[in-house]
Amino acid sequence: MQIINQCQSKENQERMDRTQYNATVVGKIMVTPDLMIFRIHTDEAREEFEAGQNLLLGLYGFEKRSSNSEPELVPAEGEKLIRRPYSLASEKTETRQLEFYISQVKSGQLTSRLFNLNVGERLYVGTKITGIFRLDETPDGSDIVMVATGTGIAPYISFLRSHIVERPESKMVVIQGAAHRWDLGYYSELTFLEKSFANFFYVPTLTDADDRWDGYRYCIEELLRKDVLQNEFNISPDPERTHFFVSGQPEMVGHVSEWLSDFGYTRHHPDDPGELYIEEF
Repeated sequence: MQIINQCQSKENQERMDRTQYNATVVGKIMVTPDLMIFRIHTDEAREEFEAGQNLLLGLYGFEKRSSNSEPELVPAEGEKLIRRPYSLASEKTETRQLEFYISQVKSGQLTSRLFNLNVGERLYVGTKITGIFRLDETPDGSDIVMVATGTGIAPYISFLRSHIVERPESKMVVIQGAAHRWDLGYYSELTFLEKSFANFFYVPTLTDADDRWDGYRYCIEELLRKDVLQNEFNISPDPERTHFFVSGQPEMVGHVSEWLSDFGYTRHHPDDPGELYIEEF
């Protein structure tokens, strides 16, 4: 009888905890087994945000993990709400239908649980949208180069959905690096935008492409050093004319930042404006 009561108590606790969830999964597109486009609908609208900002997602530790996850490096506490910030891919005017691009950390606590969610299931979403990785702080008329690996592409999708129509005078370039073609999340949308807007250029580059790939085959750092921006798009790494956003794997971010420093770029902060915006994933 005591064991039964303990089990009932645990179920009641978990049921009580789930009442704190405030959003529902409405879409889940598996780009690869470990990359997904994740769409949610919040119970209450959030305030309009600035493209490039992020929002907390959360699940309790008692939630099940995905079938292709690995043992947790640090076991989650069942009663603890695990929360992490994720960049929004949504247009800034979307205040309830929110989209994220998420990579599964197989031995992590939260993403392995997010990947186990299905449409109709519930989760926690923060109420405050934050972040300084924002396109709206760049000068009107400046050219914009957006460099990404992995899920670092997410804030640029928000940038483009929110601002591409408003900035016809700016050249806007997305350089997306990956190993394989199937790792290029949002490839179709970015290709469509390139065909639709004369001022937008999409530059995917693969380091392990197959024979069917007819695009660039460099790592991002090598592509930049080969002056592809200057030669193909007449865009110069000049702090007076061009602002750079760099988002993704820390090693890539470090290499590109070092390359840009040779041209006089400084890291941006709202209290100390610069021409280089950095977001590491």
